[in-house]
Amino acid sequence: MGPLPRTLELFYDVLSPYSWLGFEVLCRYQHVWNVDLQLRPTLIAGIMKDSGNKPPALLPRKAQYMTQDLRSLGQHFQVPIQFPKDFFSVILEKGSLSAMRFLTAVHLECPEMLEKVSRELWMRVWSRDEDISESQSILAAAEKAGMPAEQAQRFLEKISSPKVKNQLKETTETACKYGAFGLPVTVAHVDGQSHMLFGSDRMELLAHLLGEKWMGPVPPAPSARL
Repeated sequence: MGPLPRTLELFYDVLSPYSWLGFEVLCRYQHVWNVDLQLRPTLIAGIMKDSGNKPPALLPRKAQYMTQDLRSLGQHFQVPIQFPKDFFSVILEKGSLSAMRFLTAVHLECPEMLEKVSRELWMRVWSRDEDISESQSILAAAEKAGMPAEQAQRFLEKISSPKVKNQLKETTETACKYGAFGLPVTVAHVDGQSHMLFGSDRMELLAHLLGEKWMGPVPPAPSARL
């Protein structure tokens, strides 16, 4: 019997492209590193409000850098990121409240589908420049992820329920208590201690904390590591 897996909590919002990068890396490494990866749908707007932070793209020079940065990181991480054409409308006007409530409903009742549905929502907004605020768009993402239409509709109907709304609020508050000021946030629980890491560029440090080997954003297949 091997060692028990360490727990990693990933707090993320599909409105955050850097969350997508961290999400894909941790999904790739969860079995390589023997960790229990727990996905935590979180509302980035709540994090920003609580911390007093502002979206980096509101500063023109940061926005210019971010466009170039994500293009390079997408290639490096092998994640098909493309900037939305109307970036400010997507980020500041439409937001992700409905999408994150939908993912919260999935998390509560069908957690085995959470990874795939989350990925499809990122694909819509950050790869194909499609809307994620409209109900039909959310349903389309869920169905593309392999969820039956009837089940997706049932989850959509629950996004205004107190249970779902409170769960998303509680998860966001938990991230804030860990010290989050943006997303993604990875919390590693190792040897009775919790370590909060911000961003998608702390994976080498995460490997160090876990006592594991970092093999780049796309680890080789098991046969190639022998």
